[in-house]
Amino acid sequence: MKKRTAKVVRKTKETDITVSLNLDGDGTYRIETGLPFFNHMLELFSKHSLIDLNLQAKGDLAVDYHHTVEDVGLALGEALNQALGDRKGIGRYGSALLPMDESLSRVVVDLGGRPYLVLEMANKKKKILDFDLGLIHEFFRAFVVQTRMNLHIRHLYGADPHHAYESVFKGLARALRTACTPDPRVRGVPSSKGRI
Repeated sequence: MKKRTAKVVRKTKETDITVSLNLDGDGTYRIETGLPFFNHMLELFSKHSLIDLNLQAKGDLAVDYHHTVEDVGLALGEALNQALGDRKGIGRYGSALLPMDESLSRVVVDLGGRPYLVLEMANKKKKILDFDLGLIHEFFRAFVVQTRMNLHIRHLYGADPHHAYESVFKGLARALRTACTPDPRVRGVPSSKGRI
């Protein structure tokens, strides 16, 4: 089987990001964004998707966290899109209903090439420490566009914001794990159009 790996380097005046990943890994990660909560969410994503992920990001954090979080989404999405290649033989769809203590999230993925994001959070807390949780929407929006993925996330309930977002990232990981997995019965691309 062809190796499903990718490396992306994204440098701007605001950020310097390097991402390498292996879709067929075991969830080994090395992640540093300068934002501990964001690191933790990305580590959970790697661990539970079984995608090996090395992600190093330096950004203008003294100005704002927005540039770093959004650009990580762009770089990670581009790497995932590259690693998927022509998407032949994959399951394409994946879903997860995932709990984290009192929180529950439903995540549904379609790797059919049409970017779209729906993100609904029952938990309305605005921050964890100094991290603005609204930036997670910016991360997912950038990630979805570059991956060419349709992603629906609904946090159903849960009072603790850490648990809420942990259930979301673990749910995304498990849904992507299913969607990216090759299915020996799928011939060519998983689309009636004949291409994705």
